[in-house]
Amino acid sequence: MTDQAQLPHGYPQEWEADIVLTDGMVAHVRPILPTDADALHEFHAGQSAESIYLRFFAPIKRLSDKDVYRFTHLDYRDRVALVILIKDRLAGIGRYDRIEPGGSVAEVAFNVSDHHQGRGIGSILLEHLADIGREAGVTRFIADVLPQNRKMIGVFRDAGFEVSHEFDDGVIAVSFDIEPTDASRRVRMSREHRAEARSMRAVLHPSSVAVVGVSRRENTIGRAFFEHLVKGGFTGPTYAVNNRAEPGTLILGHPTHASVRDIEGGVDLAVIAVPAAEVLTAVQDCAAAGVKALVVASEGFAETGPDGAALQHQLLVTARRAGMRVLGPTSFGLINNDPQTRLNASVAPPDQVPPLGTLGLFAQSGGLGVAVLASARRRGLGISTFASAGNRVDISGNDLMQYWMDDEATSAVGLYLESMGNPRKFSRVARELARAKPVIVVKQGVGTTAIPRGHRVRLTQEPPETFAMMLRQSGVIRVDNAHQLFDVAQLVINQPLPQGDRVAIVTNNDALGSLAADAATARDLKVTHGPVTVPAEAVIEDFREVVEAAVADPRVDAVIACFIPPIAEIDPEVVQVVAAAVDGTQKPCVATFLGMRGVQPGTGVPSYPMPEDGIRALAAATRYAEWLRRDRGEPVRPDGISRAAADRIIDAALERSPRGSELTTQEVTELLAAYGIEVWPVHALSSDEEAEQRYKELGGTVVLKATSPLLQHQPGQGWVRTGLRHRKAVGAAYRDLAALLAPLGADGIAMQKMAPGGVTVEINSSEDPLFGPVVGFGIAGLPIELLGDEAQRFPPLTDVDIVEMVGSIKAAPMLDGYRGAMPVDHRALRDLIARVSVLADNHPEVASLRLNPVMAHQDGIEVLGAAVSVAPAPTRGDAERRVLSTGVV
Repeated sequence: MTDQAQLPHGYPQEWEADIVLTDGMVAHVRPILPTDADALHEFHAGQSAESIYLRFFAPIKRLSDKDVYRFTHLDYRDRVALVILIKDRLAGIGRYDRIEPGGSVAEVAFNVSDHHQGRGIGSILLEHLADIGREAGVTRFIADVLPQNRKMIGVFRDAGFEVSHEFDDGVIAVSFDIEPTDASRRVRMSREHRAEARSMRAVLHPSSVAVVGVSRRENTIGRAFFEHLVKGGFTGPTYAVNNRAEPGTLILGHPTHASVRDIEGGVDLAVIAVPAAEVLTAVQDCAAAGVKALVVASEGFAETGPDGAALQHQLLVTARRAGMRVLGPTSFGLINNDPQTRLNASVAPPDQVPPLGTLGLFAQSGGLGVAVLASARRRGLGISTFASAGNRVDISGNDLMQYWMDDEATSAVGLYLESMGNPRKFSRVARELARAKPVIVVKQGVGTTAIPRGHRVRLTQEPPETFAMMLRQSGVIRVDNAHQLFDVAQLVINQPLPQGDRVAIVTNNDALGSLAADAATARDLKVTHGPVTVPAEAVIEDFREVVEAAVADPRVDAVIACFIPPIAEIDPEVVQVVAAAVDGTQKPCVATFLGMRGVQPGTGVPSYPMPEDGIRALAAATRYAEWLRRDRGEPVRPDGISRAAADRIIDAALERSPRGSELTTQEVTELLAAYGIEVWPVHALSSDEEAEQRYKELGGTVVLKATSPLLQHQPGQGWVRTGLRHRKAVGAAYRDLAALLAPLGADGIAMQKMAPGGVTVEINSSEDPLFGPVVGFGIAGLPIELLGDEAQRFPPLTDVDIVEMVGSIKAAPMLDGYRGAMPVDHRALRDLIARVSVLADNHPEVASLRLNPVMAHQDGIEVLGAAVSVAPAPTRGDAERRVLSTGVV
């Protein structure tokens, strides 16, 4: 972070960010400062004559002091400039200048160091400038580019924006709207994925490793890390670092070094296992030695309190400035079973590490990491890679998922999460990963007060069910504990996914068969074959026949086999029989061979202690397979939207009330109109005479309703009078309502034209500190308020997300013509939800939005009431520009 004392007035520190370049190295982006003048001169002097000409259209050998002053002194609104620093050296500059003060069009330009071409710097600067510009009301970028400047033209062309070109007087005039498009989002996410995956590859596939803090004494953390690296057969050089050892001291036959700086040839990965007070010195040594990544096993950081948190922040800043990624602190370490690497940089001895397999594992705390690895090994489940994030100051499960997405050695992923720092990005990355590989997550809660010490997260305002809904939307398989994680993993790794929810049950015990049938039905699996029971004394050949018949049944998608041995121990031949019956088919099998758990070598059939365990795993795999087969849909992009108009309304409201407030009725109407949502007007009344006069003006049929907030949660008390068609009836209804309100000390009566009959629904959104925008839908009134029958989804939404959202509530039959009523116009209802979701996604300042009542009927939908509150925008964890987290998100 920048020194506070050096910051000019109005400096937007929130624009500072760490980012990952295309080669996986960490860099820092921030607004330019007046103090960057010397660095700018040095940067320009290091550029080639060609690069200077392409940027300035002239051979400028040295920038004038006047130009440098103009480049470095900005207002951060009409004139904005960003720099990218690599190891505190200027590597790139990007800027925009509005054509007119406060205007919507700005001229954009970039200059990337010749020494850092091809690392994605221009693309990152464009992303950040476009996002900053949108927030300030800029809608379009223009640029003049020489035809030979192919790299700069490529930056604009490849960003995913719709770029127009005009050639005039030897210059290409480029222009494009900077509103994000589906294409620009895909480009940004693809680049983020490739950069972060490459960054993780450097962590998991080092060519050399040093352990800092290797003691000559056994039973110490540093010594354990070093021993496990050496005895685990790491394929590259391994170095022991101990600044207290005498020169020439050998540890496990390896010479010791006083510092990482003393190691010839450099080091890719350093494991730091020294007291907390010595960690920063070790990190600085690693930075000077060009180390690429760190595993910090040391304790004594954020988990100990404010002083430790400050030390942890210094650790992160020091590492990031040197371009290093950090796993930890308090990390259990990492493992890569790739035979070309054989990396065991963990506290787990080699004989306790699971064998080579295809399961990628991630755990946060060290203690849980030990338990997770032990459980995998007991079941015979092999792993590809494993990482323990500890306090998660930098590397998180999101980073590992980016790596596993392309890792051919990993076929399924398991994550044991104790806290969640950035669910919005987690959901996005997990959804992409789950399309290729099963993602299994253990998480008891999220964003609650029960957060492990040292884990910095935002607290959520949403109930625990919200996170479960996010996981379902993302295709993630959620389980309750590590045992269930491995129950699912041993199935999805060793067996094909079910093609449907129909199951066969075969057994040699009636009670076991009944137990399996009940468990399957309870998990929404359809028992279409069996239970078929062979006599307890039947020979194995009899069991083979019933298993083969179940597999051959076209009404069966999966087989549940349960076998109790007639003698004390299971006959291995039974396992082989079941495995042979399902081998080569697309029908998975889960089995209970009493007394066995795991996957028997050479069979591929997962065995569970009791049928319920296997059926739970089979149901989870079935739901996941259904999600995979489901149409993905297209992102919703309703027409008739003016984001700029909405921004003006929100900005004016926040200028009036900087801490946030409820919008006025007029502001709500205008804001929703900017998103194509029409709100029926409501007319406040103060007397029965006024009510009658207003009725004469409106005509038709009207409704009178009490509007006092005191009555909001008192349904069924007669606070509404409907179907009023005569002036006298309106006056009488007003007097009746006023008489009811008077004893309560309440007031407020309003008139509105009466909407067509139908189903009253509610659509809402809220900006959660942890999840970001959350959109809700349900039948208004008691179904939501009393029964909690509300569907929630997390923008950006697809059309399929919205269809599923509407159909997922328990009261959904009311929308389809329940008991003879006419079905509502689903198309209009889905369009309204889409507009609310896009509004919530585009404007984090919208703290809450509630459309209620909304009348859905056969001919359309009518918004009869709306309320919106705004507040200063929180910092979302997954913005429109690539940003590395800082231990919070």
